[in-house]
Amino acid sequence: MKAATINELKQELTNCTLPQLTDLCLRLARFKKENKELLTYLLFEADDTVAYIQSVKKEMDEQFETMNKSNAYFIKKSLRKILRIINKYTRYSGLATVETELLIYFCIAMKQTDIAISSNQVLANIYQNQLKRIHKAVTSLHEDLQYDYLREIAKL
Repeated sequence: MKAATINELKQELTNCTLPQLTDLCLRLARFKKENKELLTYLLFEADDTVAYIQSVKKEMDEQFETMNKSNAYFIKKSLRKILRIINKYTRYSGLATVETELLIYFCIAMKQTDIAISSNQVLANIYQNQLKRIHKAVTSLHEDLQYDYLREIAKL
């Protein structure tokens, strides 16, 4: 089965009634966890970006606390898991400010843990790549926000 294009789906959805749309959304949410999470974000959390960022930061803190720091391999895997979570939540919001806030918080948390970033090249690369992503996200923001975030980045 070939998937329809976005435009075709949009046209078909405009022809649906409200109960049909509700049924379609619920059926879609039933099949994948990510669909349910996205629907949850859109319905309940999209209005309050600050609270959304705080909840993601709280989840990141929990991940950093449970991180296995016995070996660089486990640290790398844990950091990549946290980055997957950040990427998922950033995709849900679609806002550059959310991505910037979360990545800056990730870099700060990474430096505050007892991880020797400079002694392991893989960990140093993870850190540097996140700094690049932060700079890329900041360039798409308003000038005033850019100035504020660049000051925070300078501390990193």
